[in-house]
Amino acid sequence: MDENIIERVRKKLTGDRGGITRDEAMELAVCRIDGLPEIMLLSNSVTSRYHERGVYLCGITSARTGACPEDCSFCAQSVYSEHPVPPSTRIEPRKILESARRAEAGGASEFCIVMSGRGPGERTLEKVIESVRLIKTHTGLSVGCSLGILTEDQAPLLSEAGVSRYNHNLETSRGYYPRICTTHAYDDRIATARLVKKNGIRLCCGGILGLGESAEDRISLAYELRELEPEVVPLNFLNPRPGTRLGGMHALHPLEALRYISIFRLILPESILLCAGGREAVLGEYQPWALFAGANALIAGDYLTTKGSPPGDDIDLMRDLELPILRYT
Repeated sequence: MDENIIERVRKKLTGDRGGITRDEAMELAVCRIDGLPEIMLLSNSVTSRYHERGVYLCGITSARTGACPEDCSFCAQSVYSEHPVPPSTRIEPRKILESARRAEAGGASEFCIVMSGRGPGERTLEKVIESVRLIKTHTGLSVGCSLGILTEDQAPLLSEAGVSRYNHNLETSRGYYPRICTTHAYDDRIATARLVKKNGIRLCCGGILGLGESAEDRISLAYELRELEPEVVPLNFLNPRPGTRLGGMHALHPLEALRYISIFRLILPESILLCAGGREAVLGEYQPWALFAGANALIAGDYLTTKGSPPGDDIDLMRDLELPILRYT
């Protein structure tokens, strides 16, 4: 265990001398694994300092699945996948409302409408806005969207419809991104993240760990996110999908996943840290420790193309850990 770096970071946090530096984050990323409990203690103290005790639950639904023209190497919805998921491109607002009601019954206070593709066309956006209004009329949920790259005239329409939060992940570091996607640029993602904030929509922006990236890439991603100041940072963990270019990857070790949850918390103290896709597959029985390491939000229920925790499991987990379920506002 590198007591030097851990003690230096502890003193800095105790003395309230600002966040950790990139060099300090890199030292934590490569220090021996037996230092992990102390790193988690540090990140837990930061969570307690900046956030109310408890966990937020968020539900999601795939409003349009598959047939995506982008070549993201991790995604089974891409047309470039050897075994793409069957496309379902018709957006049905009433079915989206049903999904939202199930999420609310399961303890979620936010619901995100997600669709495949580069970005929404005019007719698609109209259907999404109709869905948003239905959810806001018939539930008490905060509504988010994840629709891909937006244009200057689309973001204000979502804001006017009552969309509270927009998800648009960076996925990985700027330097590693060309190895993950070539059909659109990293700066396209940055532009959409800034556009939604300019229009008064809160930003949800994170990435995926375990794409074959280096420790330096993971730390770079965290600092690139910090520049955008997202209110919510989803941390996804690659659950390799057969037929994708990363289908043969080995999943991240759960202890390494916990290490980076802690480091992201130290770098992004004020953001809600959302443990998202792949958490069941990668963390397994270590999932409760993610909430000690710095995560304070979970996606409840199924994901876009894979199963999540069965209904009620996350509520049972919160009860066992004596953690209150918080509400997004």
